[in-house]
Amino acid sequence: MAAAAPSRALLRASTFPSARPVLRAAGLCVPRSVGRKPTPSSFCVLTGSGRRAAALRAPAAAAGGAPSAALPAALLFDCDGVLVDTEKDGHRISFNETFAEKELGVSWDVELYGELLKIGGGKERMTAYFNKTGWPAKAPKTDEERKEFIASLHKRKTELFMALIEKKLLPLRPGVQRLIDEALGKGVKVAVCSTSNEKAVSAIVSCLLGPERAEKITIFAGDVVPRKKPDPAIYILAATTLGVDPSSCVVVEDSTIGLSAAKAAGMTCIVTKSGYTADEDFATADAVFDCIGDPPEVRFDLDFCSKLLQKQYVS
Repeated sequence: MAAAAPSRALLRASTFPSARPVLRAAGLCVPRSVGRKPTPSSFCVLTGSGRRAAALRAPAAAAGGAPSAALPAALLFDCDGVLVDTEKDGHRISFNETFAEKELGVSWDVELYGELLKIGGGKERMTAYFNKTGWPAKAPKTDEERKEFIASLHKRKTELFMALIEKKLLPLRPGVQRLIDEALGKGVKVAVCSTSNEKAVSAIVSCLLGPERAEKITIFAGDVVPRKKPDPAIYILAATTLGVDPSSCVVVEDSTIGLSAAKAAGMTCIVTKSGYTADEDFATADAVFDCIGDPPEVRFDLDFCSKLLQKQYVS
């Protein structure tokens, strides 16, 4: 069934003056006038509800100041493409190095890998590719042996990827550390929910965010659930394990399969587009940005997440 056309909501600039303006176009939010200073009424929030455009309003000011919106119970991040833009120059390179080591005669170029990313999970991605194009001559013949073969390839690929992360050749995306620090500082639970291998995700969190933050972040990754994104299982598991209501969680994703998983779990979802996902359809997202952003180019903060969760719409 086709998704309902998104409405547009403008967040009053007074509630978040430091973000760069964005403009809705073809169902997406894209940067507007990058070289100019932000102007009032400069936010585009995709409500994904099908209702007519409305203003997303902060609580009305009162004498002595109004109480702030309730904080999210948990802030849940995807890993690849959200914490780090790892796909093109991280995972893809590690897959190709593995294929070369095993002399499989396989190489995934940038465009092909973009298509393969529509399949959640590295083992699932390789299996689907070989099923479609033919298995390498060096691959075993039986289904059970092929499953073990894929697992061995993925294990080696993960080792190569972790070595790359430990060298810190791939940086955190703008604003990730800032938003996580803000959440942890205010007692909001933080977790990473990814289809990637748990060791690879842990390496990213530990090496790039540091061991002190890593101790406070729960990781749900790899085969911890039987069905991967776009199935909502990993987000449902996260909410259950953390002891929070899904409706009180805010998810940060970068892809349509991740967005679908978050929304199916009953969660609010903000999309920060990545290199491979910039042209995907995020009509059902609650908000869309090009990144989280650091000063002076902050796109959103924890207060924005709170207000988005609260969804105070007015005509």
